[in-house]
Amino acid sequence: MNDTLLAAVSRCAQAHANPGGVAQTSIPGLVVIRATRPSGLDHAISRPLVCLVLQGGKRVALGAQTFNFTAGDSLLITADVPTVSQITRASSALPYFSLVLELDLAVIAELALEMKPGPVDPGQPVRMEQTDTEVADAALRLLRLTERPAALPVLQAQLVREMHYWLLAGRHGQAIRQLGWPGGRAERVARAVALLRADFAQSLPMERLAAVAGMSPSSFYQHFRSATSLSPLQFQKQLRLIEARRLMTAEGSSASSAAFAVGYESVQQFTREYRRMFGLPPGKDTDAVKSAVSALS
Repeated sequence: MNDTLLAAVSRCAQAHANPGGVAQTSIPGLVVIRATRPSGLDHAISRPLVCLVLQGGKRVALGAQTFNFTAGDSLLITADVPTVSQITRASSALPYFSLVLELDLAVIAELALEMKPGPVDPGQPVRMEQTDTEVADAALRLLRLTERPAALPVLQAQLVREMHYWLLAGRHGQAIRQLGWPGGRAERVARAVALLRADFAQSLPMERLAAVAGMSPSSFYQHFRSATSLSPLQFQKQLRLIEARRLMTAEGSSASSAAFAVGYESVQQFTREYRRMFGLPPGKDTDAVKSAVSALS
């Protein structure tokens, strides 16, 4: 792995990481993560992304599948799927460092039309490969750009496009290419996912989601579950619970306030479903998360 990229990621984390070790860069969708000790379990519904691990180790689970990756590996997620992740190797002397870039489906579609047609592999939505040298080099140039604010408006789009090009041309290309089919199944399901993410606190009937995707309700249900591993209702429920957890741990909301804010009408139902997903009732889980974050700061 490129030591220069590791140094750039370390600088970014040192300058911008929040108490949880996450550094949002000035480029939308580009994030640096640092940890100085192994973490607890992190539940998320990840957007399509690529994660380059520079140092340390992490475990990501999707259902019964588990992926362990370390320095030199890149994790690719090609659909909005529920994952449970945990940093497994990190210390003050050798922190965990990774660079995450959310994939831009519009850029992928443009490049897929311009590049020589290649095979498509619409299989598993989570994969692990060694990081291609060209991808690491492009990531370094992209991260360095964040240190030059005057150049951002001129070069950002070009370097984001280059990063996507090398991802398409490399080991992950077959899996990423399917995201670039205009009107394809992945793109149509993504429209419904975008609506669910934007309005998860509202009631969203299956018929409305299917219409957004341009499918019949039965076809939409089948393709949505195939892409995300969840039904639309389960997907919405997990979004609500993840946001409620954020409201309680990051903003100090009470369990009842968080429940109503994300669309629950019954605190009792919220508490049952929260415990089923996170393993603890809201109050105890919030205390545990806050204690873990305090220990890292």
